[in-house]
Amino acid sequence: MKFIDEVKVKIKAGSGGDGCVSFRREKWVPFGGPDGGNGGNGGNVFLITDTNLNTLADFRFKKIFAAGNGENGMGSQCTGKNGKDLFINVPIGTLVFNDITGELIIDLNKANQKICIASGGKHGLGNYCFKSSTNRAPRQMTKGNIGEEIDIRLELSLIADVGLLGLPNAGKSTFIRAVSAANPKIADYPFTTINPCLGTVRIDNTNSFVIADIPGLIAGAAQGAGLGNRFLKHLKRTRILLHFVDIAPFYGYDPVESIKIITNEIMKFSNEFVCKERWLIFNKIDLLSDDELSVRIKHILTLLKWDGNYYAISSAKKIGLQSLCYKIMTFINNYNK
Repeated sequence: MKFIDEVKVKIKAGSGGDGCVSFRREKWVPFGGPDGGNGGNGGNVFLITDTNLNTLADFRFKKIFAAGNGENGMGSQCTGKNGKDLFINVPIGTLVFNDITGELIIDLNKANQKICIASGGKHGLGNYCFKSSTNRAPRQMTKGNIGEEIDIRLELSLIADVGLLGLPNAGKSTFIRAVSAANPKIADYPFTTINPCLGTVRIDNTNSFVIADIPGLIAGAAQGAGLGNRFLKHLKRTRILLHFVDIAPFYGYDPVESIKIITNEIMKFSNEFVCKERWLIFNKIDLLSDDELSVRIKHILTLLKWDGNYYAISSAKKIGLQSLCYKIMTFINNYNK
């Protein structure tokens, strides 16, 4: 299914039904009086989060969503039927914006969260409601109110504990495939990953965390170059970022330059990344000897003046993955306290 993370739709609540002007007419009941019933209320439109959805693809072709209108009132004091409410399922992590003003209406970030995004119109009154001692044969009625209409923009921001960063071919997809049941495409060319991918890592029966992998970033991503700029927003909710570095690149940037590129791009994109925990993950260590690896990592850390956490792994050979996952789980558990 095509990954869609931003859509614009029009929401229409149902209009209220009109009241009825009617008089009771029976052979043996002279002067039966007014008996026009009220209209029904218009249907409301609700947004509700669905744990089974992870994309906004259901909105790809349908752009207008409307609830049912209330029926008009009838004689014999019969009230019109209320319009049917409309429930629209969206993924957890959906941000709802007013498309006209740009205002954030709500962040739907919990399971089974529900919001009424447009209220139905109130019913009109029939002439039965207007009778009085001085007005015994009223011919007044009121029309139902029009339901609310709103143009909204839905923007999906994935819910994950861990976000993966790095240049194309840094080994992010291989890592998420090795530690979870996620099955992203893996190949020996750049931009193999073209859509965000979620994977759940289970440490034991009670401990697990969710990883989000996005397409690799390149220089100029914050200004729209490549694919990363579009998907960086999916890392805003994460608790920790794993910055993958190809420790033995056959082509492209050297490790120090690649780290600086990614760091500059995420800082340009959002200030939220400045305070977020970030670990350096030196990947593909199986391509170097132990002595070469030690010297290269020390050289990189010295040039960067890096004082944060760093780890050396091989996603392909599954070296150091278990230890890294346990450290991530420990960090997340302490973060939640």
